[in-house]
Amino acid sequence: MYSWIGKLTAHERICKTLARIFELLPKSVSLFFLTALAHLFYFCIPSLRKQIQRNMKDILSDKSEKEIHQECRRYYVHLFVILSEIFFHTLQDKQLERFEVKGEGYLRQALQEGKGAIVYTLHLGNFFYYYWYLSRRYPCLTVVTAGSPELRPIYLLFQEMGCKGLDYDHTPPLALLRELRDHLQNNGVVFLLGDFWRPNFPKAHFFDRITRTPQGTAVLAIEQQVPVIPFYGYRKQGYQHELVFHPSLYLHEKYDKKQREEATNELNRILERIIKEQPSSWFYWFNVDERWEKEP
Repeated sequence: MYSWIGKLTAHERICKTLARIFELLPKSVSLFFLTALAHLFYFCIPSLRKQIQRNMKDILSDKSEKEIHQECRRYYVHLFVILSEIFFHTLQDKQLERFEVKGEGYLRQALQEGKGAIVYTLHLGNFFYYYWYLSRRYPCLTVVTAGSPELRPIYLLFQEMGCKGLDYDHTPPLALLRELRDHLQNNGVVFLLGDFWRPNFPKAHFFDRITRTPQGTAVLAIEQQVPVIPFYGYRKQGYQHELVFHPSLYLHEKYDKKQREEATNELNRILERIIKEQPSSWFYWFNVDERWEKEP
Protein backbone atom coordinates (compact mmCIF):
# COMPACT_ATOMS: atom_id res chain seq x y z
CA MET A 1 0.00 0.00 0.00
CA TYR A 2 2.76 2.44 0.92
CA SER A 3 4.50 1.64 -2.37
CA TRP A 4 1.37 2.78 -4.29
CA ILE A 5 1.35 6.05 -2.39
CA GLY A 6 5.08 6.40 -2.89
CA LYS A 7 4.68 6.14 -6.66
CA LEU A 8 2.20 9.00 -6.57
CA THR A 9 4.25 11.26 -4.32
CA ALA A 10 7.43 10.60 -6.33
CA HIS A 11 5.96 12.11 -9.52
CA GLU A 12 4.99 15.68 -8.69
CA ARG A 13 4.49 16.72 -12.32
CA ILE A 14 2.10 13.83 -12.96
CA CYS A 15 0.15 14.73 -9.82
CA LYS A 16 -0.20 18.35 -10.95
CA THR A 17 -1.34 17.27 -14.41
CA LEU A 18 -3.91 14.89 -12.94
CA ALA A 19 -5.07 17.62 -10.55
CA ARG A 20 -5.80 19.93 -13.49
CA ILE A 21 -7.71 17.14 -15.24
CA PHE A 22 -9.78 16.37 -12.12
CA GLU A 23 -10.67 20.05 -11.76
CA LEU A 24 -12.20 19.99 -15.25
CA LEU A 25 -14.13 16.75 -14.81
CA PRO A 26 -17.68 16.74 -13.41
CA LYS A 27 -17.77 15.11 -9.99
CA SER A 28 -19.94 12.26 -11.26
CA VAL A 29 -17.40 11.44 -13.99
CA SER A 30 -14.38 11.53 -11.67
CA LEU A 31 -16.19 9.33 -9.13
CA PHE A 32 -17.11 6.82 -11.84
CA PHE A 33 -13.48 6.72 -12.99
CA LEU A 34 -12.14 6.27 -9.45
CA THR A 35 -14.67 3.54 -8.64
CA ALA A 36 -13.75 1.66 -11.82
CA LEU A 37 -10.04 2.01 -11.02
CA ALA A 38 -10.62 0.77 -7.46
CA HIS A 39 -12.42 -2.33 -8.72
CA LEU A 40 -9.64 -2.95 -11.24
CA PHE A 41 -7.06 -3.02 -8.44
CA TYR A 42 -9.42 -5.11 -6.31
CA PHE A 43 -9.58 -7.88 -8.91
CA CYS A 44 -6.06 -7.60 -10.37
CA ILE A 45 -4.05 -7.88 -7.14
CA PRO A 46 -5.54 -10.95 -5.42
CA SER A 47 -2.79 -11.29 -2.81
CA LEU A 48 -3.53 -7.88 -1.31
CA ARG A 49 -7.29 -8.39 -1.58
CA LYS A 50 -7.10 -11.70 0.28
CA GLN A 51 -4.85 -10.21 2.95
CA ILE A 52 -7.33 -7.38 3.60
CA GLN A 53 -10.25 -9.81 3.68
CA ARG A 54 -8.43 -12.09 6.14
CA ASN A 55 -7.77 -9.18 8.46
CA MET A 56 -11.36 -7.99 8.20
CA LYS A 57 -12.68 -11.46 8.90
CA ASP A 58 -10.34 -11.80 11.87
CA ILE A 59 -11.60 -8.60 13.52
CA LEU A 60 -15.15 -8.32 12.18
CA SER A 61 -16.07 -11.83 13.27
CA ASP A 62 -19.80 -11.03 13.35
CA LYS A 63 -19.91 -10.36 9.60
CA SER A 64 -20.67 -13.00 6.97
CA GLU A 65 -18.35 -13.89 4.09
CA LYS A 66 -20.53 -11.84 1.74
CA GLU A 67 -20.41 -8.80 4.02
CA ILE A 68 -16.61 -9.05 4.30
CA HIS A 69 -16.31 -9.01 0.49
CA GLN A 70 -18.62 -5.97 0.33
CA GLU A 71 -16.63 -4.11 2.97
CA CYS A 72 -13.40 -4.92 1.15
CA ARG A 73 -14.70 -3.53 -2.14
CA ARG A 74 -15.91 -0.39 -0.36
CA TYR A 75 -12.49 -0.08 1.26
CA TYR A 76 -10.83 0.07 -2.17
CA VAL A 77 -13.29 2.68 -3.43
CA HIS A 78 -12.89 4.84 -0.30
CA LEU A 79 -9.12 4.60 -0.60
CA PHE A 80 -9.00 5.71 -4.22
CA VAL A 81 -11.44 8.57 -3.69
CA ILE A 82 -9.58 9.81 -0.62
CA LEU A 83 -6.18 9.62 -2.33
CA SER A 84 -7.62 11.63 -5.21
CA GLU A 85 -8.91 14.22 -2.73
CA ILE A 86 -5.48 14.56 -1.14
CA PHE A 87 -3.46 14.75 -4.35
CA PHE A 88 -5.80 16.24 -6.94
CA HIS A 89 -8.21 18.57 -5.10
CA THR A 90 -7.21 21.95 -3.70
CA LEU A 91 -8.90 22.67 -0.38
CA GLN A 92 -10.34 26.14 0.07
CA ASP A 93 -12.57 27.70 2.71
CA LYS A 94 -15.56 27.57 0.37
CA GLN A 95 -15.24 23.77 0.40
CA LEU A 96 -16.19 23.60 4.07
CA GLU A 97 -19.61 22.69 2.71
CA ARG A 98 -18.15 19.25 1.99
CA PHE A 99 -18.35 18.53 5.70
CA GLU A 100 -21.48 17.64 7.63
CA VAL A 101 -20.47 18.18 11.25
CA LYS A 102 -22.13 16.66 14.31
CA GLY A 103 -21.32 17.38 17.94
CA GLU A 104 -18.73 20.14 17.46
CA GLY A 105 -20.31 21.86 20.44
CA TYR A 106 -18.59 19.29 22.67
CA LEU A 107 -15.22 20.67 21.57
CA ARG A 108 -16.25 24.29 22.02
CA GLN A 109 -17.61 23.47 25.47
CA ALA A 110 -14.37 21.72 26.45
CA LEU A 111 -12.29 24.73 25.38
CA GLN A 112 -14.34 26.98 27.64
CA GLU A 113 -12.63 25.26 30.58
CA GLY A 114 -9.37 26.92 29.49
CA LYS A 115 -7.18 23.81 29.65
CA GLY A 116 -7.12 23.04 25.96
CA ALA A 117 -8.57 19.86 24.48
CA ILE A 118 -7.34 16.64 22.91
CA VAL A 119 -9.24 15.53 19.84
CA TYR A 120 -8.65 11.77 19.88
CA THR A 121 -9.09 10.04 16.55
CA LEU A 122 -7.75 7.41 14.14
CA HIS A 123 -6.75 6.86 10.52
CA LEU A 124 -10.31 6.66 9.27
CA GLY A 125 -11.77 8.48 6.29
CA ASN A 126 -9.78 11.45 5.02
CA PHE A 127 -8.10 12.29 8.30
CA PHE A 128 -5.94 14.90 6.52
CA TYR A 129 -9.10 16.78 5.54
CA TYR A 130 -10.46 16.61 9.07
CA TYR A 131 -7.32 18.08 10.57
CA TRP A 132 -7.42 20.83 7.94
CA TYR A 133 -11.04 21.57 8.94
CA LEU A 134 -10.09 21.87 12.61
CA SER A 135 -7.02 23.96 11.79
CA ARG A 136 -9.21 26.51 10.02
CA ARG A 137 -11.32 26.96 13.16
CA TYR A 138 -9.00 26.39 16.14
CA PRO A 139 -5.30 26.70 17.07
CA CYS A 140 -4.31 23.09 16.33
CA LEU A 141 -1.22 20.94 16.70
CA THR A 142 -0.76 17.29 15.83
CA VAL A 143 1.95 14.60 15.78
CA VAL A 144 2.93 13.04 12.46
CA THR A 145 5.39 10.39 11.31
CA ALA A 146 6.94 12.33 8.45
CA GLY A 147 10.02 10.10 8.34
CA SER A 148 8.33 7.90 5.73
CA PRO A 149 9.51 8.98 2.24
CA GLU A 150 6.13 7.92 0.80
CA LEU A 151 4.05 10.05 3.17
CA ARG A 152 6.35 13.01 3.77
CA PRO A 153 5.19 14.94 0.64
CA ILE A 154 1.59 14.73 1.89
CA TYR A 155 2.52 16.15 5.29
CA LEU A 156 4.49 18.95 3.64
CA LEU A 157 1.52 19.75 1.41
CA PHE A 158 -0.81 20.16 4.38
CA GLN A 159 1.84 22.07 6.31
CA GLU A 160 1.84 24.63 3.49
CA MET A 161 -1.92 24.91 4.00
CA GLY A 162 -1.46 25.96 7.63
CA CYS A 163 -1.76 22.54 9.31
CA LYS A 164 0.87 22.47 12.07
CA GLY A 165 2.50 19.21 13.14
CA LEU A 166 5.39 17.81 15.17
CA ASP A 167 7.45 15.10 13.51
CA TYR A 168 7.56 12.07 15.82
CA ASP A 169 10.58 10.64 13.99
CA HIS A 170 12.73 13.77 14.32
CA THR A 171 11.58 15.36 17.59
CA PRO A 172 13.06 14.12 20.91
CA PRO A 173 10.27 12.58 23.04
CA LEU A 174 10.63 15.05 25.92
CA ALA A 175 10.67 18.02 23.55
CA LEU A 176 7.58 16.68 21.79
CA LEU A 177 5.67 16.30 25.05
CA ARG A 178 6.78 19.74 26.19
CA GLU A 179 5.47 21.39 23.02
CA LEU A 180 2.14 19.56 23.31
CA ARG A 181 1.81 20.58 26.97
CA ASP A 182 2.59 24.20 26.14
CA HIS A 183 0.02 24.18 23.34
CA LEU A 184 -2.66 22.82 25.68
CA GLN A 185 -1.78 25.35 28.38
CA ASN A 186 -2.48 28.05 25.80
CA ASN A 187 -5.96 26.52 25.38
CA GLY A 188 -5.09 24.96 22.04
CA VAL A 189 -6.42 21.81 20.39
CA VAL A 190 -4.15 18.78 20.08
CA PHE A 191 -5.19 16.31 17.37
CA LEU A 192 -3.86 12.83 18.20
CA LEU A 193 -4.31 9.59 16.27
CA GLY A 194 -4.45 6.62 18.61
CA ASP A 195 -4.09 3.77 16.12
CA PHE A 196 -0.43 4.35 15.28
CA TRP A 197 1.77 1.30 15.83
CA ARG A 198 5.47 1.04 16.51
CA PRO A 199 7.32 -1.95 18.03
CA ASN A 200 8.78 0.36 20.69
CA PHE A 201 5.41 1.74 21.84
CA PRO A 202 4.08 0.62 25.25
CA LYS A 203 2.01 -2.56 25.36
CA ALA A 204 -1.75 -2.24 25.09
CA HIS A 205 -4.86 -4.20 24.13
CA PHE A 206 -6.65 -3.62 20.86
CA PHE A 207 -9.47 -5.90 19.66
CA ASP A 208 -8.65 -8.25 22.57
CA ARG A 209 -5.10 -8.72 21.30
CA ILE A 210 -1.78 -7.61 22.67
CA THR A 211 -0.24 -4.84 20.62
CA ARG A 212 1.60 -1.55 21.09
CA THR A 213 -0.06 1.84 20.86
CA PRO A 214 0.97 5.37 21.86
CA GLN A 215 0.19 6.55 25.39
CA GLY A 216 0.52 10.26 24.68
CA THR A 217 -3.20 10.96 24.95
CA ALA A 218 -3.45 9.20 28.31
CA VAL A 219 -0.32 10.93 29.66
CA LEU A 220 -1.47 14.42 28.69
CA ALA A 221 -5.08 13.87 29.74
CA ILE A 222 -4.17 12.56 33.20
CA GLU A 223 -1.25 14.87 34.01
CA GLN A 224 -2.73 18.06 32.56
CA GLN A 225 -6.36 17.20 33.45
CA VAL A 226 -7.29 17.92 29.84
CA PRO A 227 -10.63 16.79 28.36
CA VAL A 228 -10.44 14.20 25.58
CA ILE A 229 -13.00 14.46 22.77
CA PRO A 230 -13.33 11.22 20.76
CA PHE A 231 -13.74 12.11 17.09
CA TYR A 232 -13.91 10.50 13.68
CA GLY A 233 -14.89 11.32 10.14
CA TYR A 234 -15.77 9.25 7.12
CA ARG A 235 -16.69 9.68 3.48
CA LYS A 236 -20.47 9.61 3.37
CA GLN A 237 -21.05 9.69 -0.38
CA GLY A 238 -19.28 11.23 -3.33
CA TYR A 239 -16.92 13.85 -1.96
CA GLN A 240 -19.08 14.56 1.09
CA HIS A 241 -17.77 13.73 4.56
CA GLU A 242 -19.40 13.46 7.96
CA LEU A 243 -17.43 14.57 11.02
CA VAL A 244 -18.56 13.29 14.42
CA PHE A 245 -17.50 14.64 17.83
CA HIS A 246 -18.38 12.78 21.04
CA PRO A 247 -18.74 14.11 24.60
CA SER A 248 -15.58 14.82 26.58
CA LEU A 249 -13.80 12.15 28.59
CA TYR A 250 -12.03 13.15 31.81
CA LEU A 251 -9.46 10.41 32.25
CA HIS A 252 -7.85 12.10 35.28
CA GLU A 253 -11.07 11.47 37.22
CA LYS A 254 -10.73 7.68 36.72
CA TYR A 255 -6.99 7.03 36.45
CA ASP A 256 -3.76 8.19 38.07
CA LYS A 257 -0.30 8.52 36.52
CA LYS A 258 0.48 4.85 37.16
CA GLN A 259 -2.59 3.73 35.19
CA ARG A 260 -1.66 5.01 31.75
CA GLU A 261 -1.99 1.54 30.23
CA GLU A 262 -5.53 1.12 31.60
CA ALA A 263 -6.49 4.57 30.30
CA THR A 264 -5.00 3.78 26.89
CA ASN A 265 -6.95 0.53 26.73
CA GLU A 266 -10.17 2.44 27.40
CA LEU A 267 -9.33 4.79 24.55
CA ASN A 268 -8.54 1.82 22.31
CA ARG A 269 -11.99 0.37 23.00
CA ILE A 270 -13.47 3.60 21.66
CA LEU A 271 -11.44 3.17 18.46
CA GLU A 272 -12.66 -0.42 18.19
CA ARG A 273 -16.29 0.72 18.26
CA ILE A 274 -15.63 3.37 15.61
CA ILE A 275 -13.88 0.88 13.31
CA LYS A 276 -16.77 -1.56 13.65
CA GLU A 277 -19.23 1.22 12.79
CA GLN A 278 -17.28 2.30 9.69
CA PRO A 279 -15.06 -0.67 8.80
CA SER A 280 -14.45 0.11 5.14
CA SER A 281 -13.14 3.58 6.02
CA TRP A 282 -10.25 2.44 8.26
CA PHE A 283 -6.87 2.68 6.57
CA TYR A 284 -4.85 -0.12 8.20
CA TRP A 285 -6.66 -3.24 6.99
CA PHE A 286 -3.77 -4.07 4.67
CA ASN A 287 -1.26 -4.63 7.50
CA VAL A 288 -3.08 -4.70 10.85
CA ASP A 289 -2.02 -8.34 11.33
CA GLU A 290 1.61 -7.22 11.69
CA ARG A 291 0.94 -5.45 14.98
CA TRP A 292 -0.38 -8.41 17.02
CA GLU A 293 1.85 -10.05 19.65
CA LYS A 294 1.52 -13.52 21.13
CA GLU A 295 0.00 -13.95 24.55
CA PRO A 296 2.72 -14.58 27.18
